[in-house]
Amino acid sequence: MALSRVLKPARTAPPLPQSDFDPGVNNNNPQNDTSIPTCPFCHIASTYPPYDPSSPPAASPTTLLNPDATSPQPSTFIVLSTKDLVAFLDIMPLSFGHILLCTRSHREKLTDVSPLEAGELGRYLRVLSAAVSRVTGVQDWNVVQNNGAAAAQVVPHMHFHVIPRPELKDKGRERFTSTMFGRGQREDLDEEEAEVLAERIRQMVKVVVEEEEKVEAKTQNAKL
Repeated sequence: MALSRVLKPARTAPPLPQSDFDPGVNNNNPQNDTSIPTCPFCHIASTYPPYDPSSPPAASPTTLLNPDATSPQPSTFIVLSTKDLVAFLDIMPLSFGHILLCTRSHREKLTDVSPLEAGELGRYLRVLSAAVSRVTGVQDWNVVQNNGAAAAQVVPHMHFHVIPRPELKDKGRERFTSTMFGRGQREDLDEEEAEVLAERIRQMVKVVVEEEEKVEAKTQNAKL
């Protein structure tokens, strides 16, 4: 069953964005420092240790906190944390269920990732897409990845967006284009809602991973 969204008033936008999908953002802002120590995604990656996707934490993502790290601000809601990758809810989502997937190591652009990381990104983009679609009940979605300031990348740490796309009531070309490319209205993520949503996505990732493992096992057995 899809998780229904409870709309709440928007709050003040956070100082450090967890998204680069807004063409209106000033990419020359000094807060978008490209150095690793100030990279918000590196901070998230260093704070939340890996866990087995087929055995996600049963409680709040805060149970994953590294005791030696400072909690990211604003709060981060983890939906996947592996040896090579980390995924979390976008703090200013374009739609309910909008998540980001990035490498754990600092890679500025897609061409900077290793072949191993590229393979893992491909695998988990598929897994996360399936999980988000099932949890939100939205059957269509965008997968978006920006490289460099001219391409609207704000956080200089390579990442993918998975953005659910509910059916548009207005099929006009202008509305479709503006919605598709992120110029629609955005609100801050509601933390109470996010807690529940992230938990459901983590658990659905487990289901999808288990399904894929069963299919792979059958395929291997058929080859014997």
